[in-house]
Amino acid sequence: MIRHILLIKFKAVSTLADIEHIKNLFMAMPEKVEGVASVEWGENDSPEGKNQGYTHSVLMTFADAAGRKNYLPHPEHEALKLVFGPLLDDIVVFDYPI
Repeated sequence: MIRHILLIKFKAVSTLADIEHIKNLFMAMPEKVEGVASVEWGENDSPEGKNQGYTHSVLMTFADAAGRKNYLPHPEHEALKLVFGPLLDDIVVFDYPI
């Protein structure tokens, strides 16, 4: 299995509706893309103040390296990026095997 972590900083122009739409697109990935085992969506609520402006996260689990390889160029991922990209101020992507 592979964990795929996104830390997301949205642009100030992003509305709550925009963010909810992005969340729904991510949450649908396990049903749409073979190899995506699960998706979690989270909003920062740490009291430490160390999030550096990153407000949301996505934790995806791929069944294996082949699942990640399938997801990255997949049309559903490409469609998500078209909606997601214009709303992003910054993103951190971090993968690791489990």
